[in-house]
Amino acid sequence: MDCRIIKSPGENTLAILNRRKGSKEELGTPDAIGLVQGKLIEMICATDVAEKAVGVTIEDIRGSCPQNMILLAIFGDTASVTAAIEEIKRREKNSQW
Repeated sequence: MDCRIIKSPGENTLAILNRRKGSKEELGTPDAIGLVQGKLIEMICATDVAEKAVGVTIEDIRGSCPQNMILLAIFGDTASVTAAIEEIKRREKNSQW
């Protein structure tokens, strides 16, 4: 699994994610975005871990075909997004899915 954090995302970054996310709900301007890429099974487990760890909004980001989820975007304040990503990495490292 690959994880990244974007702090203070730019306008075009948000526009790209808004076009490709699973829901049609506008996100506003989050302080940070965590990106997690991997296998579908890892994405489902990572979503559950992030939701339970802190108060963040999670969206699936569509791939080239609508049913192909390859990326999660975790939206929230910087501390919450960082905590969610760290917990995902910790669980993956310790195989605690």
